[in-house]
Amino acid sequence: MNDRTRHLAVIGIGSGDPDQLTLGAVRAMRGTDVFFLLDKGREKASLVRLRRAMLDEHATGSHRIVEAADPWRDRAQEGTSGYREAVHDWRRRRADVCEGLIRDELAPGERGAFLVWGDPSLYDSTLAVLETIAARGNVTFTYEVIPGVSSVSTLAARHRIGLNRVGRPLHITPGRQLSETLGALGNDDGDVVVMLDAHESFGHLSGDGTWIYWGAYLGTPDEILVSGPLGEVADEIRRVRAEARATHGWIMDTYLLRPTTEVAHP
Repeated sequence: MNDRTRHLAVIGIGSGDPDQLTLGAVRAMRGTDVFFLLDKGREKASLVRLRRAMLDEHATGSHRIVEAADPWRDRAQEGTSGYREAVHDWRRRRADVCEGLIRDELAPGERGAFLVWGDPSLYDSTLAVLETIAARGNVTFTYEVIPGVSSVSTLAARHRIGLNRVGRPLHITPGRQLSETLGALGNDDGDVVVMLDAHESFGHLSGDGTWIYWGAYLGTPDEILVSGPLGEVADEIRRVRAEARATHGWIMDTYLLRPTTEVAHP
């Protein structure tokens, strides 16, 4: 490769626990000249602090950290027909920011990196943003992806359960599509992992015959875990979720819904 090419690494850093960094992630960090951090505002400043703490511990040699504000996203469209367009608009504006960072802050021949929560291939926009930038052709770069430990894996580990059951499928869906997913699957057709359920969609289910394994801030010092029959623990999840959101100003949660047949009780 031309030594004047800009190189990027999209590094999965796990769901918050510094011990979840893989050897590959650490190796990539140590070969990076410029780290790009997107700041999501004061409420989520702890996410930037966690990234900086990882860099302080693992990034060696001379490197720079460049922060930029993550574009605002129209969340009023959640659950409506305008949701997809709102996300596409946000990604376009995020691509504008990242393109400027790559062009202005990463010199030809240098290596840059984006530190991505969890795993870059699961429920994250960074790869789609880089594809958009590359397609524009305004700045040339190569990039590689370093997989990370996802919140889904962390959820299962913290609850000491397996994600899969023998001969049964596993489905992953965003919270806004839970009802549609369950409707399409029918009764007892495997387990469902639900990510970032802003509207507490689990509360609209009957709870009969379903066990829930729920977790928030997984891998961080603020981690919260709740599990049990959905009908018995739904109110507790709502309560602790509301309290945590009021305390931190934000919440990231994930949960697994499992028909009670063959449930592994913790």
